[in-house]
Amino acid sequence: MRRDAQAAGSAIGREIEIVAAGTARDLDAAFASPARKRVDALMVSPDPLLDNRRVQIITLATHHRLPTIYSFRESVEIGGLMSYGSSAEERDRLMGVYAGRILKGEKPAELPVIRATKFEFVFNLQTARVLGLDVPPTLLATADELIE
Repeated sequence: MRRDAQAAGSAIGREIEIVAAGTARDLDAAFASPARKRVDALMVSPDPLLDNRRVQIITLATHHRLPTIYSFRESVEIGGLMSYGSSAEERDRLMGVYAGRILKGEKPAELPVIRATKFEFVFNLQTARVLGLDVPPTLLATADELIE
């Protein structure tokens, strides 16, 4: 994911800085650096620690006025700016399919890896207003869901 982010930034002439947080305590420090450097935006990668601390992360992003994109819509539903990732409904359905196959006797190690095929872009208009962002209508038109 780091390499992909670096390559994407390079392709559009932007510098990408990777900031890591290995513990909940690291999060405050992780947000201080981008805020001090006046970065344009932040991307929160999918990670169990970060997912469990989503309220803290959204609060820090809002406090530091950092437009932030998340991997899961749940972050946007509670105040994050935007998310792009696999559909939660599709993830849940696929987990149910896997659980059913395991309960019927299939060995988990022998099940094929299933990749997401349905992705969604969710945008929180209220958070955009709080951050003072002027969001182009063309961006909003691409959203699968707008949260007011």
